[in-house]
Amino acid sequence: MRNFGLALLLSAAAAKPGAQRDQRMLKLIDRETQIATLLTAGKLAFDAGEYSIAVSKWEALLKIDGVPADVESAVKPLLAQARKDSVGLPGVAAGDVQAVKEEPPKPVNVVVSGTVSGGGTVGPGGAVVTLKGEGFLPKATPVTRSYAQKEKRFVPHVMAVPVGSTVNFHNEDEIFHNVFSLSPVASFDTGLHKAGVDTPQKFDKAGVVELLCNIHATMLGYVVVVDTPYYAVTDGGGAFSIKGVPPGNYEATIWHETASAPLKRKITVGDGSVLAFNIAADKRPNPFPPDKYGKPRQQQLGY
Repeated sequence: MRNFGLALLLSAAAAKPGAQRDQRMLKLIDRETQIATLLTAGKLAFDAGEYSIAVSKWEALLKIDGVPADVESAVKPLLAQARKDSVGLPGVAAGDVQAVKEEPPKPVNVVVSGTVSGGGTVGPGGAVVTLKGEGFLPKATPVTRSYAQKEKRFVPHVMAVPVGSTVNFHNEDEIFHNVFSLSPVASFDTGLHKAGVDTPQKFDKAGVVELLCNIHATMLGYVVVVDTPYYAVTDGGGAFSIKGVPPGNYEATIWHETASAPLKRKITVGDGSVLAFNIAADKRPNPFPPDKYGKPRQQQLGY
């Protein structure tokens, strides 16, 4: 509480002849007295549990022009507590005091997990599950990933990356490879690259990119470029897990190389349920994969 010795001295000075003409001094005395009275009355009421009285005294105090900063900083937290405690007391209506505005609790992000079944002879592994919510969707952060060519295979068979990501095609075989794609999403040709060489390729558009090797017709892989931060690739048994998903309503999209079209489902995140999807196997594989010029090749020839 402030020292009001100055106010007492000024009050004594006011008794001298001519002091009443000093209106500025009298206003100062009056303001200091009001501050002291309201501050004390509010504190006494607060300590006695009479919170509505404390609220009225301290609200009146803060309306006085020129309230010292130290008084204001001391009163405000106690006033907020008094407002909160006064609501619901007998004889006190909620509208009689200013409601305390509290930040609503932030939703806790959850892990969305589930399984994908189907996929015919290929099995459910390599399915890409993406979630898109209603309204604002944060952008996924681009990444840099390494995609191996090993034992004349793309490893992994399916890779998912966000839009803007770079994939380094890394040759781990002691032979040359030539990775290319004729997909509309990303048509490119890395050219010949020998063992141990990384060939980068950036993907700026969402969609499915089919990977082929111009030397080995049996090689087949996929880069699935996603435009959401919530995605996962299923393991060999079809299981998946997506971390950090805010609760809400989403559309789940499941892509798999054996399905002629992605599966789409409306889901609600936050109810603790485990998702389950079954994908079709209605897409016939191409027996004559093209070379990088678009001409068909026969896989059984092994080149």
